[in-house]
Amino acid sequence: MPIAYYRTPVGIAKIIEDDGYISSITVNDEGAPVDEPSTPLLKTAINQLDEYFAGERKVFDLPLKQSGTDFQQTVWTQLQYIDYGTTVSYAKLAENMKSPLAIRAIAAANGKNSLWIVVPCHRVIGTDGGLTGYAGGLWRKQWLLEHEAATLGIGQIKMPF
Repeated sequence: MPIAYYRTPVGIAKIIEDDGYISSITVNDEGAPVDEPSTPLLKTAINQLDEYFAGERKVFDLPLKQSGTDFQQTVWTQLQYIDYGTTVSYAKLAENMKSPLAIRAIAAANGKNSLWIVVPCHRVIGTDGGLTGYAGGLWRKQWLLEHEAATLGIGQIKMPF
């Protein structure tokens, strides 16, 4: 599996390609040395992340495939419907999925998302508007939300609930 390491404003992203799909994008404080991507798909992924961080890309166009249960896949699909620069609560996400009692299961699936930024789990927040649970660290979640708000010139994230 080809792997690329990419320096972002909030850490080193590790991007994994598997059989023509991006299967994982994770971020850490440290990683392997950043170098040129070894495949056209990894190069495209890095270009799209560059555009996101430059405020030029709001939707990603990459072939994605991450391993998970049917329920997790459904949650991850729903995450992709959250518009750039907006947030949704776990409760609202559960309501949208017609599973109002599945808030904890939805939160758990959200936490298993392995496609950082591209499947925007950072846009899901607590019902009270607070930042909750983020595998990359809450400071990164806040940075990403502030970046999207600043790009849109709205100053703060719109919360549609």
